[in-house]
Amino acid sequence: MNEETVTAGGRTGVHHHRGCDLAYRVVGSGPPVLFIQGVAVHGDGWLPQVRGMASHYCCLSFDNRGLGRSQPLAGELSVEVMTDDALALMDCMGWDSAHVVGHSLGGVIAQHLALTSPQRVRSLSLLCTVSRGADATRLSGRMLWLGIRSSVGPIRMRRRAFLEMVLPPSALAGTDSDALAAELEPLFGHDIGRRPPIAMKQLAALRAYDCTSRLGRLASIPTLVVSAEYDPIAPPERGRAPAAGIPGARYVEIPGASHGVTIQLAERINELLIEHIAAAESIRAQA
Repeated sequence: MNEETVTAGGRTGVHHHRGCDLAYRVVGSGPPVLFIQGVAVHGDGWLPQVRGMASHYCCLSFDNRGLGRSQPLAGELSVEVMTDDALALMDCMGWDSAHVVGHSLGGVIAQHLALTSPQRVRSLSLLCTVSRGADATRLSGRMLWLGIRSSVGPIRMRRRAFLEMVLPPSALAGTDSDALAAELEPLFGHDIGRRPPIAMKQLAALRAYDCTSRLGRLASIPTLVVSAEYDPIAPPERGRAPAAGIPGARYVEIPGASHGVTIQLAERINELLIEHIAAAESIRAQA
């Protein structure tokens, strides 16, 4: 079942799948691109990419089940279930394949999608992610401190701690944390000082997943892997794992950036994605 509305900004809709109404947005025209978001961020977290790429591509973004307008959760949550949701939305669009872009947890979902349905993936772009979920959920001293501060105490402190997770010190120096939090709220889909209840289940699903030993199977898929210099969630030493495991993958590390690089340095990310997808389309056309 699918319900869709056409607006000046694109198409928004709801697709019923496995007990959940999956909310999605489609903007632009051209080769299809599927954007998969990470923990506690709804589909509009991709707006900086969609706005920069919709003149080149047909961009599909969505809220992962249990988050935003994709309700109810309807059952247990796992990377496998969220991958099935992504494939169901591709089917809903009538796409036999797409360029798949994932950030953080979304990057793990993207890897599983490519491993289980390689014929559906024209190219793979993995941003600030890992191949072993435990690597992104492991509590370093810094992440433990930030996690505590982002979960308890005054709302202003929680907002500041969350900002420190996703932005580098240079982007926070001298800033008004509350004003910046308000600016980012439409992209995250909630007050960043208030963690959505589904976040802990998403983290558990991420922690349970590991595809490291299977990455060699993705050799035929053009793959871009991007890490950010100051990312405390998927630091470069862990973010390099997908690139090391996927034969032929291109690895790029963004200096001066953190986990929120898709927002902080959207133009740079968009340039990398457009270049990568265009190259994959060229290879596809010559095949």
